[in-house]
Amino acid sequence: MTCKLVGKNRFWIGLIRFHTDYLHNMQGSAKISRPYAIVLNPPITLTIAGSDSSAGAGIQADLKTFSALGAYGVNAVTAVVAEVPGEVSQIQAVDPGLLDQQLNTLESKYPLGAAKTGMLATAENVEVVADFFRRNPEIHLVVDPVFHATAGAALLDNAGIELVKEKLLPSATLITPNIAEAESLLAHKIDSRDSFESAPRELAEKYGCEVLVKGGRFFDDDTIRDAAWLDGQLILFSRKRLEVPDIHGTGCTLSAAIAASLAFGEPLENAIRIGRDYLYEAIRQYFQWGKSDRDAALNHFPNGIRVPES
Repeated sequence: MTCKLVGKNRFWIGLIRFHTDYLHNMQGSAKISRPYAIVLNPPITLTIAGSDSSAGAGIQADLKTFSALGAYGVNAVTAVVAEVPGEVSQIQAVDPGLLDQQLNTLESKYPLGAAKTGMLATAENVEVVADFFRRNPEIHLVVDPVFHATAGAALLDNAGIELVKEKLLPSATLITPNIAEAESLLAHKIDSRDSFESAPRELAEKYGCEVLVKGGRFFDDDTIRDAAWLDGQLILFSRKRLEVPDIHGTGCTLSAAIAASLAFGEPLENAIRIGRDYLYEAIRQYFQWGKSDRDAALNHFPNGIRVPES
């Protein structure tokens, strides 16, 4: 561990950057070890998504993820959502003019290293976001194509989905659909292992970007599988499934972690591995206040929070 301490209060300079490296203890269970690197001027990572009042997903989850990984997070809000895990009560989309102003104000002030999109809420907002990245192609962009909430509520109408396909995905460095979103983007079912493993290449060829398809609960066994098409080749990722509640916000958190890692200059495949490692620990060390899945939340700071020494 390295740090620079100044003054009698010996405050940390900058933020702590986590690079996850899994070791195993003598019992064989996963144990995380994170070497720390001081970040005097952390890279700036932008999230463009909806506000989740439960803070388990959306912009709140993204900003916590950026901080945990050492990036400085900024945000542009697309919608305000009244929700708790499993229940969306109300959605109020942000006016597209206000969204455009948020993006232009941030771009004029900060050197944006990477960005991610989540819930975009309306077709008009998709137009604004797509135009922003057409004008700023140097920003690494991770698109999490959020069409529906985990609870089932529609988060983007059909016109908006078509604009995502036509205008936003071609600007993406990486897209991270789950099975249902991949099916929507491909306009056909993914119903076998072969179709799951061929989906990333189909999506890459159709939309001109790199792809990570999240397997989630597609495979009914004790292994989580994701499939990617990166630099012209299929890469399969797998990890033992954790026996935990079905916690919301995992997709937001993964795409945010990948974006933060890209802002640090990590190669895309390594950024995905860092993101998956971080998400694994956020799930493994989840919080739960009651007995139902709705009482659980990701732990976005699985390695704790450092405080100044007095």
